[in-house]
Amino acid sequence: MTGRLPRLDVRRVSKVLKKLGFTVARQSGSHMIFKNSEGKRITLPYHSKRILHPKLLKSVLKDAGVSIEEFKRLLG
Repeated sequence: MTGRLPRLDVRRVSKVLKKLGFTVARQSGSHMIFKNSEGKRITLPYHSKRILHPKLLKSVLKDAGVSIEEFKRLLG
């Protein structure tokens, strides 16, 4: 994965995950667990107005199997 990671809140990241086919399977406290049809699972801390740390965003992209460029394209 190359390129610079955008600074985003969890709401925008969850919208992109939904475009990639992930749905909210459940929520445990402040963590939302997303799953897709392949069985991949991604956990996001849901603090609506806070910006995700770049390392956490990179981990989410890796778990989703998406490059930074593809992610940016899906952001719009």
